[in-house]
Amino acid sequence: MQVYLDNNATTKVDEKVFEEMKPFFCEVYGNPNSLHSFGSSTHKKMLEALDYLYEGINAADEDDIIITANATEANNWVIKSVWLDKILDGEKNHIVTSEVEHPAITAACNFLEKKGVEVTYLNVNEEGILDAEAVKKAIREDTALVSIMWANNETGKIFPVKEIGAVCREKGVLFHSDATQAIGKVEVDVQDANVDMISFSAHKFHGPKGVGGLYIKKGVELSPYMHGGEQMDGRRAGTVDVASMIGMGKAMHLATNTMAIAYEKNHVGMLRDKLENAILKIPDTIVIGGRENRTPNTTLISIKGVEGESMLWDLNQNGIAASTGSACASEDLEANPVMNAFGSDSELAHTGIRFSLSRFNNEEQIDYAIEHIKKAVERLRNISSSYAYTPKSHESGL
Repeated sequence: MQVYLDNNATTKVDEKVFEEMKPFFCEVYGNPNSLHSFGSSTHKKMLEALDYLYEGINAADEDDIIITANATEANNWVIKSVWLDKILDGEKNHIVTSEVEHPAITAACNFLEKKGVEVTYLNVNEEGILDAEAVKKAIREDTALVSIMWANNETGKIFPVKEIGAVCREKGVLFHSDATQAIGKVEVDVQDANVDMISFSAHKFHGPKGVGGLYIKKGVELSPYMHGGEQMDGRRAGTVDVASMIGMGKAMHLATNTMAIAYEKNHVGMLRDKLENAILKIPDTIVIGGRENRTPNTTLISIKGVEGESMLWDLNQNGIAASTGSACASEDLEANPVMNAFGSDSELAHTGIRFSLSRFNNEEQIDYAIEHIKKAVERLRNISSSYAYTPKSHESGL
């Protein structure tokens, strides 16, 4: 049996999405910016896709959603354009973010630090999140931007975006949120959340890889990240990948309607809890950050006496896909920003195993995964020679 439990890295393209995309490769293939009918024939479906994107995050008509290659591009665009627009002009010189952001945020901030920009990296609390008060305390007179994720890609913990946004609005500071791991799992309402910008990638909610978006609230000035054309109202040059844009719109529609969010919460959440409850019966296992206030599909579990890479190898041999953390940093399997943010603990292994489910998982798969996870832990603990191991019972949480 094949069991895919790494959906926070990427998701299967929904077959309905694939069918929506197919005509735009070999049948309706004109450049949408051309004046002839080959080009204009793409417009109806492109506009429909945009409507789906606006509906999916409850954007206002006057706001912008710009099609990008992915959330990494959108995140870099925000960070570097704020540098160009506000920091290089001498108006501001400070950015606030968190220690557990996706590498697309932290690496871009590290780049700006080398250019003389001051960056505050806020640590998460014992629940794995930031509260709005911590952000408020970090904002200075020269703060140009606050960038805090909507949901964490490792733990699934949901950040208080609305409250943080209210603080930023009170202070007159731009607020960006990387919503990549939130869309399709929980409701994302940009009008309710006090955000100026959010980033997302289609492949996290059963759309195609290589396409994403940046929501920009009306009135927010942001220098174009790419020049050379008038596409996207001049905000992002380059011919749009029509098939992928249409696929992303369809995927957004399927993932964010009321029934889909309810299914994610109830059915996917039930499967995640069944998996988690079974693993927590194994001595010396805990859920990193605790079990409250998370996306319904994600669990990050520390298993004492089990090295992460060995665990993944064992699971893979039995057809089960999981992760030790962000796929974008997977070359270093120990480089988990969440584990690092909590600090080392002699009671815990230094690597958390992340299991992330989707609507395409079923109970039979979860039962199979539970069986082989238990076998893998027993085998790896038996052969471990790194330290003496004495099991004891643990409940979830920190």
